[in-house]
Amino acid sequence: MRLKRTGITTKIIICILAVWAITTIVSLRGQISRTRQENEQLSATAADITAENEELSYALENQDDEDVIKDIARDELGLGEPGEEVYYASPRE
Repeated sequence: MRLKRTGITTKIIICILAVWAITTIVSLRGQISRTRQENEQLSATAADITAENEELSYALENQDDEDVIKDIARDELGLGEPGEEVYYASPRE
């Protein structure tokens, strides 16, 4: 059995489809990379928020504890015990 030769039109269509497929794959790789970066940033943000929620839950559950009250007064209100000096270090960037 003899195979039929393809015409020039078929070859052009196949080339166009191949170029389109390659372009689409490269574009999708870029989108995947950006989405992964965004996912990592969102995961880090979620971890920070979870840690903050745990701290707040602990403070709420132990709101009558004297040490928790002192920590809140010192950290959030800038207050200290009599004779105590409170210093703040600026965060490094």
